[in-house]
Amino acid sequence: MTHTSTSTQQDARTGTTAAPPASGARMLGTAIAHLEPVMPLLRQLGELFAGAGHEIALVGGPVRDAFLSRTSPDLDFTTSARPDDTERIVAGWADATWDLGRAFGTIGVRKGGVQVEITTYRADAYDRETRKPVVEFGDSLDDDLVRRDFTVNAMALRLPDLTFVDPYGGLADLAAGVLRTPTDPEVSFGDDPLRMMRAARFSSQLGFDVAPEAFRAMREMAASIEMISAERVRDELVKLLMSPTPRRGLELLVESGIAEHVLPELPALALEIDEHHRHKDVYEHSLIVLEQAMALEGPREVPGVEAPTEVEGPDLVLRLAALLHDIGKPDTRRFEPGGGVSFHHHELVGAKMTRKRLRALRFDKETIKHVSRLVELHLRFHGYGNGEWTDSAVRRYVTDAGPLLPRLHLLTRADSTTRNKRKAARLQATYDDLEARIERLQAEEELAAVRPELDGNEIQAVLGIKPGPVLGRAYKHLLAVRLDEGVIGKDAASERLREWWAQQPESQG
Repeated sequence: MTHTSTSTQQDARTGTTAAPPASGARMLGTAIAHLEPVMPLLRQLGELFAGAGHEIALVGGPVRDAFLSRTSPDLDFTTSARPDDTERIVAGWADATWDLGRAFGTIGVRKGGVQVEITTYRADAYDRETRKPVVEFGDSLDDDLVRRDFTVNAMALRLPDLTFVDPYGGLADLAAGVLRTPTDPEVSFGDDPLRMMRAARFSSQLGFDVAPEAFRAMREMAASIEMISAERVRDELVKLLMSPTPRRGLELLVESGIAEHVLPELPALALEIDEHHRHKDVYEHSLIVLEQAMALEGPREVPGVEAPTEVEGPDLVLRLAALLHDIGKPDTRRFEPGGGVSFHHHELVGAKMTRKRLRALRFDKETIKHVSRLVELHLRFHGYGNGEWTDSAVRRYVTDAGPLLPRLHLLTRADSTTRNKRKAARLQATYDDLEARIERLQAEEELAAVRPELDGNEIQAVLGIKPGPVLGRAYKHLLAVRLDEGVIGKDAASERLREWWAQQPESQG
């Protein structure tokens, strides 16, 4: 095994020589060892391309992750071979090949149970108005690496001899935990403004800091993110939220000003607080609720509940709801006499705002529906007080939440950020009691599938009516009876239906 000497790397941006990290050799050894499970494939590919007179290298995320002892979900390669050449070289070796984007130089390859992407060296130029790259194939690995987003993603392993290539100081930045661009950040972000959101995402995924010059460029160029499609922005936001520490990235988006253009409801939560009108910092509260909701994902225990329903993490719907649950507060804030502050109906306003924002970001209909419903319901528990809800109220809580009940449990618990330990313990105990009551009622009445005790055909027979709007109203009435009174039997349900019918104008005809 050989590797490019890292003792005197030249910084391509400044022309200065950058010293390697002291642990560079050890890190490289760790990376090679971490790649051992795929090493036969790497060597075979390298020998195939070398035999055909072409270069090939493992590049980007897989190399970075190997240095971090992380298993990358993808294996990406870059090569001097053009797409047609790549197909010819792997023919007979690969189990399958497919066109992933020939115009962009990418061919998909499957060998055994492993799928990889092989892309021709690129030397893209970007149209600064449309953000679409003008694809030009390159002839140099170094030139291919310089077009990548960050130095930690601009490292490569040449195959088959495992030569380590790091022309832009990625290993030093990796050791320092810094996100830096291979070229001037103004140039890199100007080529593709989405890279600014990737900085926030990688900060969350890897726990890295953004280099000062890159952060300055993000602040100066924040508005250019509006040139990026809503779908690409959404995908980066989702990856950020599903990371281990989304708070880091979200704070970076807010502090850089990018959030003003992609999720303006978030910085709007930083309400001005003065000495006369005291209330929680809603922005900070929302970030804490997100973190607390994440901590509740997975297995949990609830006193009095034999097997609490688990929300497997990371859960996008729960995390979005936790982040957005209070976005209705700025629009509903009212200063009360005596220095108090109220946010009446902020959950309803927030649900509407959530739907609007998620639609703008092109989220799917089901995600929009579920997140906005959780925002709408997140205050419902506070009417429970000290457990004085009737069984009817508990039934309605379960029915209104429907399949979102497990997530609503976690969101409601996470929404307690009080520093008063006694109050926090009381809230937790009260919600424990509610969950235990729900479990008892579910066992007795199968609440998850609650229905009126008479079906549509039986309602028609009792009232002597045909299908139509009246039947729908009658069904809703019996559902309300079921929620209010529980299981009362079909005879009693028929009597309640006749009593209702006697008061309807249609019965008089």
